[in-house]
Amino acid sequence: MMASMPAGLTASTGMDALTHAIEGYTTKGAWELSDMFHFEAIKLISENLRDSVAEAKSGQPGSGREGMALGQYVAGMGFSNVGLGIDHAMAHTLSAHYDTPHGVACAMLLPIAMEFNKPVCAERLAKVAVAMGVDTTGMSTDEAADAAIAAVKQLSADVNIPHVCEAMKADEIEVLAKDAMADACFPGNPREATLDDVIELFKKICPAA
Repeated sequence: MMASMPAGLTASTGMDALTHAIEGYTTKGAWELSDMFHFEAIKLISENLRDSVAEAKSGQPGSGREGMALGQYVAGMGFSNVGLGIDHAMAHTLSAHYDTPHGVACAMLLPIAMEFNKPVCAERLAKVAVAMGVDTTGMSTDEAADAAIAAVKQLSADVNIPHVCEAMKADEIEVLAKDAMADACFPGNPREATLDDVIELFKKICPAA
């Protein structure tokens, strides 16, 4: 079944798995055991997603598929025990309102959520950069955290994830934000977010905002 997945679905489900791992690593409930799962999952997904998408395009399954199968499974073992955060809360809302594929919604929002959470979890984001293969030698904690965000953006671009949700309408953003704040994932976010905060985050992926 995995070998027959088209490239777009391979990319979006892979980025969903990366979001599970990064959100699980930074959520309020994160602890030593879940950290081990999430760090390894980030590493596996970062190493294998591009190859997995390339295999989907070529029709020749290879090691990328196998690496992604393991990476998404390990991420699931982690986040299912500690919860997620604002990215998933907002992504669920986009899917409900606009039928946006879940993985695409997660991927569009992931660097935005990481940037929002950086003031309270820069050290953890710096470790995300390491897990993604970034050489952080000589970087400050903030620089390494920024490098993690940049690495996520690059991976998303490399597997052709869009930057904005074309279906979004600016006059609907407040409703989206209220729905996101009512989502079960919202309380797990490491940084408290107000309604105005969530509105501003949604604006970042709205073409008309």
